[in-house]
Amino acid sequence: MALWDKWVEAALSQLASKNLVRSTRPIALAPPPADVPSADELETFDGPRHWDRCSVEVEMDERAFREWLSELPNPGGKPIDTDVNVSRKMVLFSGNDYLGLSSHPTVRKAAAKAAQEHGMGPRGSALICGYTNYHKLLEVSLADLKKKEDCLLCSTGFAANMAFMSALGSVSSLLAVDGKPSKDEKIAIFSDALNHASIIDGIRLVERVREAKVFVYRHRDMVHLNALLSCCKMEKKVVITDSLFSMDGDFAPIADLVELRKEHKFLLAIDDAHSTLVCGDNGGGLLEEYGFESDVDICIGTLSKAVGCQGGFVACSNKWKQLIQSRGRSFIFSTAVPVPIAAACHASLFVGRKEKWRRTALWNRVKDFNALTQLNIRSPIISLVIGSEKAALSASRHMLQSGFHITAIRPPTVPPNSCRLRITLSAAHTFDDVKKLVAALSLWFMFPAADDSTQIASKL
Repeated sequence: MALWDKWVEAALSQLASKNLVRSTRPIALAPPPADVPSADELETFDGPRHWDRCSVEVEMDERAFREWLSELPNPGGKPIDTDVNVSRKMVLFSGNDYLGLSSHPTVRKAAAKAAQEHGMGPRGSALICGYTNYHKLLEVSLADLKKKEDCLLCSTGFAANMAFMSALGSVSSLLAVDGKPSKDEKIAIFSDALNHASIIDGIRLVERVREAKVFVYRHRDMVHLNALLSCCKMEKKVVITDSLFSMDGDFAPIADLVELRKEHKFLLAIDDAHSTLVCGDNGGGLLEEYGFESDVDICIGTLSKAVGCQGGFVACSNKWKQLIQSRGRSFIFSTAVPVPIAAACHASLFVGRKEKWRRTALWNRVKDFNALTQLNIRSPIISLVIGSEKAALSASRHMLQSGFHITAIRPPTVPPNSCRLRITLSAAHTFDDVKKLVAALSLWFMFPAADDSTQIASKL
């Protein structure tokens, strides 16, 4: 948006006048960048292999398992097995490794090679000495994936949202005459009611230092958002939303948001954490899926979900990157991502884009779950809302004893009396896994008929 470009440029000019613009300069680690594995050296496969199961099959010491169960309600009063000399094997349905890339041999080799050659690192924060050619290579790959001019790598997805928000708020302070923005000079932030905690905490930080006024619109309610935007007389408007909501498994109405952006000229920021590598032919996320890459100004994400590694990023323009790395406190004051992790992330992005069958397999598991339950599930995130904390914990206990690692989601993650089982599907799961999962769930949940609503009635 032209106005936002002007404001960011003006903010950067203010920083430059005070010698406060900061830049990341990569340190070339021996061996030189040419020795970083090329695309030709990164091995990919045309279908699942035995190592994929490592991402969804877990074991737990029996003693630890029994201690866990002892903390959960036991409505049936069944005794806990006393044999502590065995390991409890479970199928993981609670992680976010949607493509099973965390166990991929190419990702493992990239991390091991970097660790053997350079150790763990990094030596410090990115602005001091923690930024290397490995980090730069990863940023270039992420910018290309998200079809953005540039990208800033952060220590976590949480830190990425916090860095963006603190930099965003600084625009109003930098452009205010005395550094204290008036009501009209502040930024108006419009946030979906179910946005992730990292967005909420970032907004609270900006609000606390009196750089912004916050408007929360009802979840996915574009009529409500339009009304709030229409009534707001503040010039600097920003709308931020998750693309795929982590607790409810539904998508933001991206087409409607793009239309509202054209009308109200706001800056549009999307947290694409849960749809990166999951949606789109190349894994570019929800924006690629609908062809809206150029209609979204800021794309925030994480490397700890479908990428199967660790870290966060902000894909944006060159000028926004300059501003965030100069004013984003969680970026400035955090140690950079370790070199082996940066190498692993780069390899994982390549594999995730190349092995398209993984996305197909993941969405096939979504179809399988729908067919077996007749639920209208739209994503790999399945939220079975139960209600009370006790009921959710009892359901979790049942699933654990049935061989499925699924934990109850409770406050403060979700509001009181909306406790749930949050189930996540993976490309590494099989149809048989899903079939057995549904059979175990059926002992506690009554699934609707094909023509019923998507509400779930607990048998508790």
